[in-house]
Amino acid sequence: MKEQITKLREASLVYTLEHCRLFAGLPREELEEIAAFTVIKSLQKGDYLFHEGDEASGFFIVQKGTISVHRVNSVGKEQVIHIFRDGESFAEGSLATDKGYPAEARAVEGSQLLMVRKSDFVDLLGRRPDLALRMLASMAMHLRDLVGHIEDLTLRDVETRLANWLLNRCPDTESDEPVEIELTISKQAIAAELSTISATLSRTFAHLREQGLIEVEGKRVKITSPEKLTRLIRSRTTK
Repeated sequence: MKEQITKLREASLVYTLEHCRLFAGLPREELEEIAAFTVIKSLQKGDYLFHEGDEASGFFIVQKGTISVHRVNSVGKEQVIHIFRDGESFAEGSLATDKGYPAEARAVEGSQLLMVRKSDFVDLLGRRPDLALRMLASMAMHLRDLVGHIEDLTLRDVETRLANWLLNRCPDTESDEPVEIELTISKQAIAAELSTISATLSRTFAHLREQGLIEVEGKRVKITSPEKLTRLIRSRTTK
């Protein structure tokens, strides 16, 4: 029975690793090697995974749930850097420094993560330099997300930021066909990601609904025309 549980655990780890962009395409035997030094961490809503300055013991992959990575400024205000969801990796930069984690990470909802231990993975990188290139690509993606987030905060109002957030979940932003998305996190978490408050976010959803750009029913949002939402963003950013 114990052996069966061990095999099921390994299969679950390998499945999560192979569906993470960082490890996509790696042969199974290498995924199994990484799984051997991977630790499962479970968090309840509101639990912290790490605090800024904590010793970096590894990087993480979200197996299920949602994690907010953020910093707290000198007056105690939280600034969300990024919200990570199923299959996404973060804190890879900790492999290249001994300064500890540069931000805070907290569970937005009950979550389960994989922690890939730093020491073991660094040893593996010495044998597999192609993995180092994958790490660079992953960190470049995070940097692009961060630059986009900064642009949103400095150049766009809340309505434009929300419209952009919704469009990022559309397969074709130029389509005139309706697209339905499901809000997998709370509106409070979305508000934090967009650097606003829940009341302002609710008013913004209502304003987009009044314009006929979206329909809202519970956690489902129908974007009536991604192309019209795209035009709204363009009109705001070209002024």
